[in-house]
Amino acid sequence: MNEIHVRRRSPSDALPPALIGRDDAMAAMVAAVSQDALVLVEGEAGIGKSRLLDECLADPALRGRTVLMAACPPLREPFPLGAVVDGLRVFDDRLGELALSPLAGALRTLFPEWAAWLPPALEALPDPQETRHRLFRALGELIDALGVDVLVVEDAHWADTATLDWLLTLTTSRGAARSIVVTYRPLEVGEGSPLLRLTSRPPRNMSWERIALEPLDVPQTGALVKSMFATADVSDRFAAFLHEHTGGIPLALEETVRLLRARRDIFRSETGWRRRITEELRVPPTVRDSVLERVTRLDPATRAVLEAAAVLEAPAGEALIAAVADLDEAAVQDGLAVALASGLLRESGRGAFCFNHVLASRAVAEATPIPSRRRLHHRAALALREGEHPPVVRLCRHFRESGDVEEWCRYAEAASELAMEAGDGHTTVAMMLDLLTAADHPVERLVRLARRLGAAVSVTAEPLLGLGERVRAALEETLAHPGLPAEARGELGLRLGRLRFHLGEFEAAMAGLEAAMPDLADRPDLAVQAMLLLANPMIRAWPRARHLEWAGRAERLFPLVSRPVERAAFLSHQAAALLCLGEEDGWRVARALPADGDSRLERQEIARGRLMAGQFCTLWGRHDDAHAYLDSSAALVERAGYRRIEDVLRLARAHLAWHAGHWDGLDDVAAELAGSETADEATRLEARMILGCLDLARGVPQRAEQRLREVLAASLARGHADPFIFPDVALARILLARGEPEAAVEITGPMLEMIARKDVWLWATELLPVHLDALLAVGRRQERSGLAADFAAGMAGRDAPAAAAAVVTCQAMVAADPGAAAGLFGRAAAMWAALPRPYDALLAAERQGRRLLDAGERERALTVLEESQRELAALGARWDADRVAHLLREQGVEVARPWRGGRKGYGDRLSPREVEIVRLVALGWTNKRIAESLNLSPRTVERHLSAAMRKLSVATRTALVTTAAADGLLDETPT
Repeated sequence: MNEIHVRRRSPSDALPPALIGRDDAMAAMVAAVSQDALVLVEGEAGIGKSRLLDECLADPALRGRTVLMAACPPLREPFPLGAVVDGLRVFDDRLGELALSPLAGALRTLFPEWAAWLPPALEALPDPQETRHRLFRALGELIDALGVDVLVVEDAHWADTATLDWLLTLTTSRGAARSIVVTYRPLEVGEGSPLLRLTSRPPRNMSWERIALEPLDVPQTGALVKSMFATADVSDRFAAFLHEHTGGIPLALEETVRLLRARRDIFRSETGWRRRITEELRVPPTVRDSVLERVTRLDPATRAVLEAAAVLEAPAGEALIAAVADLDEAAVQDGLAVALASGLLRESGRGAFCFNHVLASRAVAEATPIPSRRRLHHRAALALREGEHPPVVRLCRHFRESGDVEEWCRYAEAASELAMEAGDGHTTVAMMLDLLTAADHPVERLVRLARRLGAAVSVTAEPLLGLGERVRAALEETLAHPGLPAEARGELGLRLGRLRFHLGEFEAAMAGLEAAMPDLADRPDLAVQAMLLLANPMIRAWPRARHLEWAGRAERLFPLVSRPVERAAFLSHQAAALLCLGEEDGWRVARALPADGDSRLERQEIARGRLMAGQFCTLWGRHDDAHAYLDSSAALVERAGYRRIEDVLRLARAHLAWHAGHWDGLDDVAAELAGSETADEATRLEARMILGCLDLARGVPQRAEQRLREVLAASLARGHADPFIFPDVALARILLARGEPEAAVEITGPMLEMIARKDVWLWATELLPVHLDALLAVGRRQERSGLAADFAAGMAGRDAPAAAAAVVTCQAMVAADPGAAAGLFGRAAAMWAALPRPYDALLAAERQGRRLLDAGERERALTVLEESQRELAALGARWDADRVAHLLREQGVEVARPWRGGRKGYGDRLSPREVEIVRLVALGWTNKRIAESLNLSPRTVERHLSAAMRKLSVATRTALVTTAAADGLLDETPT
């Protein structure tokens, strides 16, 4: 790839980073420069010496000072005093105003272009030392005449001897009222350099300050990246990833982030900055050039040692480095000594050496000519293979880079087996994908590798991140191979279809799976899996009957499935398909799921099945069952280390909390999921929908509409239906409130038509009531009764409490008699409350009150409306509470104006939520367990605990519990 990068700046691009982690150094430097001191700033390349200097000189305390900047370039034979001369040339416009003594004539040899302003040349002196001394005095006079307050010598490790000797002279001169700032890399100061005399002891006639800059730590790394994008949405995981690869060197960090941005490896989503899979970082050109500049000045043996260490990557001992570098013991020892002294290598443990940071290692490896690099990898592989316990993962890498495909394949397959046994499916996927796509293989091996890859994708417990699309492309290419056997084509078609489902490509998945079915005729275990995927009703175009046909065919083949893992998978997917279609029989299948499994993979399938059952319990309105299924899934996820579905599990709890009215801290959880690096797109969309619904209920309709429209657009672009992602409902409510009923019909109509066409009326539970509102507003009354009747008929005979409450709500909406409608709304409100879904219950109560007004039952109506207004306000549904309050005022009822100054505090008293959390702390619960139990984020729990500690004037959890107990706050400790 071309190494030339054109940097463009725009409001969405990276900004210059803030000065991070240098507050103490900045304060010390400003104070020292203000007091006419010698300031020594040391640190490795890219550590931020120049940035610190720039920030210091721009400080208000030093504003107006005259600064002479002498920047020393990395020349092999620097011109004597060249940096000082170049720095002084910027003052040539002031020469005419200077009153210089005849001594300044000594400067004519340095500044021949200043002949018109300098005194006549001086008589030559016989002693070169006297000539130099006279020249130094003349330079001193010149900078005095110019009024230089601060003399800066940057990169003094590259300075010539004359410049350093002049600096030594200035630091010993009496009466000079200026500061001297010297920046340098201590590891690049040569033996015998005059700079060592300057840095080794304080000057006699000046105060001094030594500032040693260290790399940034992980939190500081995160802060630097946040400053570049003006956002707080930079995860600790990403910061740690960057720190590991850059060693916390600010320049390396900045350039790496800019390179990632230029390659679109990090990008701005609706929820902040996200990254694609970036396990392999390219070396930014600035960092590469800095490292290679240091390497080229070293002797051949040291360069050979560095190349060997770069190829090995992992810490290695002398013997291994010697074998790879093909050097004898003495040469390796000498090379290691020089490499350590240069700061490029470090000792990572007793007798093991590696580069200071990964980018430096990669810069050296990439600069090594390809033939030489292959020979180094081959030597590394041979040396490592001779060990008592050959490291298969490292051997896999070295044989790959050496070009030995046979050995690479051998060790890659061995490493992938070990990874799968250890539960690390993600590593298996990455290894098999690389092996499958980076080399040509005979058909037999191609099939074997593709099968391994497809199986690993199916069972990995880790999120796929950016690997999914690459695996899909690899499997598609393999399936297109003309020599592929039919049996292999069927299995790979199944694996590809499953992956497409995971990626949200439902139509392509369905088409591919149907095409694979004939090739699976002799594999009932695999055929069942394909049939269950075809039974999944997410695709918009297929009617319910077609999905049920595939579910029935899978049921008939189930007795032929014998392996426990595959039986658990059948039960999971069969239950999910039937429940999503609104089939009561799905509960029979869900109840057949085992409570636990004998193997990790079986536990994973059971955990997935129980999670999906919990999600559909919420959709059906069986909240108690939902909690039980989700709790059992969480326990299995913990036991099996099934991190791939952790985000989905948290989302299922969040959706349940939204319906149950447990909104405290829910926005934190939803925001984390919406911006999660590990979550799939469906999870992020559903989380953003919850955020939009919270915004609307809390009275921020503009932000809610923006979020919900983004979710709707993304959902439509995916081309499939998801009964858990219905931004249409809240969007239509916003449009109706704004007086745009036609737009509301346009949003809700297509989805309702799809529901009717597929005959999946369960999905209309939340959508149909708002659609009926929109139809009434546009004068299409006659359609409403038919839709309400179709909904009731579609849900008949099903124990779906949420849909049942919605059916009664819709019947009330189309009832002609206001008194009868009010009675139905009251019944619906009670049904919603019993789930519990308090928000829906209160909205039904509001409808009841309005119909009571229409029926002339004013007193009863106002009682219902006043109670619903109070409870909506208590729930936090300000938008709805304000609407009901407005109606009450129109009826002459005085309603207190809502508090607009933010959430009311409890003073020095603990809030109910703080008391609840303190009681759980008293039981010995961790923040994580408390967060999971209360459906809060750990950050929210920590915030509540900090507030409780502050109010009770304690500093530890133990003291908090003790004080709370003494105050009687634990009298109702939960059990």
